[in-house]
Amino acid sequence: MPQYAILIYETETPGGAADIPPDVMEANLRAGEKIAAMGARVVHEQALQPSATTRTIHKDGLVTDGPFIESKEVIAGFFVVETTDLEQAVAIGKLLPIMDGAVEVRPLLEE
Repeated sequence: MPQYAILIYETETPGGAADIPPDVMEANLRAGEKIAAMGARVVHEQALQPSATTRTIHKDGLVTDGPFIESKEVIAGFFVVETTDLEQAVAIGKLLPIMDGAVEVRPLLEE
């Protein structure tokens, strides 16, 4: 089955996870059950530390603080799913409650 990366972008808040409303957190926790019910499988999932802990290494070797792209949204987390096709991966992305950001679905390269 093909695999897709689901990238979760949100506006970063000072309190981090503590600022996530309980209903949004609960919906995120239930997403795994809904994904399994669709016949897809979560291969890996990971939340990320705040962008302030990010370091970017540029082409010339220069290391800078923060993410490469200047944006109000940061990647809050990601997971990889195995699905039947891109349409099912997009349907999984739509399950995720987004407060003030977006979800990006990207096919992974097949070996």
